[in-house]
Amino acid sequence: MPSESTAKKSISPAPERQHPWRGYFFVATATFCWGAAAVVGKAIFNGSLFAGHSLISPVVLTQTRTTFTVLVFGPILLLGFGRRIFSISRRDLILCALVGTLGVACSNFFYYFAVQKSTVSLAITVQYTAPLWVLIYMVARGRERATVQRTAATLVAMIGTALAIGVFQTGVKFSVIAVASALLASFGYAFYNVAAQGLVTRNHQFTVMFYLLLGSAVLWTVIDPPWKLMAQNFSGRQWVFLFVFACLSMVLPYMLYLSGLKYLDPTRAVITSCLEPVFAIVFAVLFVGETLQALQIVGIVAVLGATVMVQLRRRMEISPAPAG
Repeated sequence: MPSESTAKKSISPAPERQHPWRGYFFVATATFCWGAAAVVGKAIFNGSLFAGHSLISPVVLTQTRTTFTVLVFGPILLLGFGRRIFSISRRDLILCALVGTLGVACSNFFYYFAVQKSTVSLAITVQYTAPLWVLIYMVARGRERATVQRTAATLVAMIGTALAIGVFQTGVKFSVIAVASALLASFGYAFYNVAAQGLVTRNHQFTVMFYLLLGSAVLWTVIDPPWKLMAQNFSGRQWVFLFVFACLSMVLPYMLYLSGLKYLDPTRAVITSCLEPVFAIVFAVLFVGETLQALQIVGIVAVLGATVMVQLRRRMEISPAPAG
């Protein structure tokens, strides 16, 4: 729900910036995966996938997506970097647990819940207001200035969000609970952006990513213990799907996005990540039958434009992966 980074242990050596097209390719491919994941989730929730099987809820999809990612990503880090990659201070470990639960778990679950209760376009557009909440927080704390451009971007995003969810249109019905859920996802992602800032300046970004996801996975294990999960009687095909979904919607795109930072400066990477809602909305129209009115399209474009306006003027110290 994607801010910027020059981490202490950066993976972006300067010479590789001579080939920015590679960075655009990596980041765009990552956003393609995230956009497709939203539509796959919608197909599960509306019964298009696995009809007649046990229902895969937003809780289960979020839980297995995170847990399988930890199980896959941990060994990859161990083989690639050795045990030193898992070294972290107790203070940062606690902070990772906090960000993993209130940031990662919150944003992922409420995003998919909003997708289930409404449309992909509504959920992802509202969630993509997260950079603006970060900006408002930074201004309130006195860490950034409320310039004319930033204020204008915030107003444009608010108006665009209202248009996108159909507030001013008589023929569009929207779910209040879906909008509230998408806002919670946006707040969770904004919190992740702010709180992770210091973590990636003190630790390798892969270390931070692993412990954030681990904190999220532990939370879901407490909320939905393994024995309850197994009692839902998912078929073998469903379990295979959940594993593949985790790999293609989290492990692969996260690795692609971080690889893209080798070739792009963080601002260009974040702006390129705005392709995620474009992919998600186009796929939703093509594959799950969602429709959009003209004013909704205007609203979506306004939100994305406001996000780009903010990112072009901001220089934060981290570059967390996009909302996907």
